[in-house]
Amino acid sequence: MEKVVPKLFFIALFTFIPLLGHCSSIEENREFDQWFQKLDNSKPKLTRFHFYFHDIVSGYGQTSFVVVPPPKIIRPSTTLFGQVNMFDNPQTKGPELTSGLVGRVQGLYSFASQEELCLLMAMTIVFTSGKHNGSSVTILGRNAVFQSRREFPIVGGTGDFRLARGFASVSSYFINATLGILEYNLMVIHY
Repeated sequence: MEKVVPKLFFIALFTFIPLLGHCSSIEENREFDQWFQKLDNSKPKLTRFHFYFHDIVSGYGQTSFVVVPPPKIIRPSTTLFGQVNMFDNPQTKGPELTSGLVGRVQGLYSFASQEELCLLMAMTIVFTSGKHNGSSVTILGRNAVFQSRREFPIVGGTGDFRLARGFASVSSYFINATLGILEYNLMVIHY
């Protein structure tokens, strides 16, 4: 009997917990259905953002970490090809870190070229204050680091930015061995 009770408990637990989750997902589906019904009559909106992204790769307050080092090969790579960094960077109103936090830029970049310093960026811009608090925009694209201005596609979003599309125009404000400050201008089309 002592062995049967724990088994019955786990059977009951794994039977009823998914049912509770199903009940809450029905409510969420209603919310999304209502949002999509309103979408038929909605016109796209254009929202512009300007902010700075602080990528601190070493030292105090580090926000970007190597999670996959470049592969060990016979000849060393000058482009760090194969390295992957994960980051959780502050997004601020101005170029100074103390200028006011707008949100976080979270994601990863990988060194994707064997011939030039070029990154593959996958990141989500999460707004943590202001009108769009809790909403996000997702960017995926190629970053040719030494170009004066780069352009990334906006591939989606959440909250206020559901079905988002658009682009980000990015330039390097300041770069050294420990810190990169990037200036972002976003044009986001959403409903």
